[in-house]
Amino acid sequence: MKIEAQDTFAIVIDYQERILAAMHEKEELLRRSEILVAGLHALDVPMILTTQYAKGLGDNVESITRAMGCNQAIDKNTFSVYANEQVRSAIPRDKRYVILCGIEAHICVLQSMIDLQAAGYQTILVTDCVSSRNPSDCAYALERAKQEGALITTSEAILYELLGGSAHPAFKTISTLIK
Repeated sequence: MKIEAQDTFAIVIDYQERILAAMHEKEELLRRSEILVAGLHALDVPMILTTQYAKGLGDNVESITRAMGCNQAIDKNTFSVYANEQVRSAIPRDKRYVILCGIEAHICVLQSMIDLQAAGYQTILVTDCVSSRNPSDCAYALERAKQEGALITTSEAILYELLGGSAHPAFKTISTLIK
């Protein structure tokens, strides 16, 4: 199945400074995630931004909100974004694919993926845009996600798939982001 931008939305999960600081290879995670969300923004893919208990863990990092063109996050105290009513009500009903990125891979991202998959969405986990403190937790989260039916890809692969070709108006923007 080919994933097309008009059928897709994304959930950007908990890129908060206090959580991000503890992530494995956090600089590369942040760099790739900025490319992904800026590319999704250029493709007009709707995105939902979340925080996990912002009162205690702070807001999302500025580079992510700037790349998204949005700084309004839905705060949650559930690990799964789908368990939060405000997130569920923000999900576009006319989309079937959901791109997931964020932290931590084995907690909020994985539980969100499982719930979204059970709700009938085809989930897409972007491997270079998820992380955990411990690399093995992330690796096993990706394995579990595959077993649960998620599609596993990279930021560059999904952005070019959503473009569909070099004639797309956002091609130059995306290719510049990726270089």
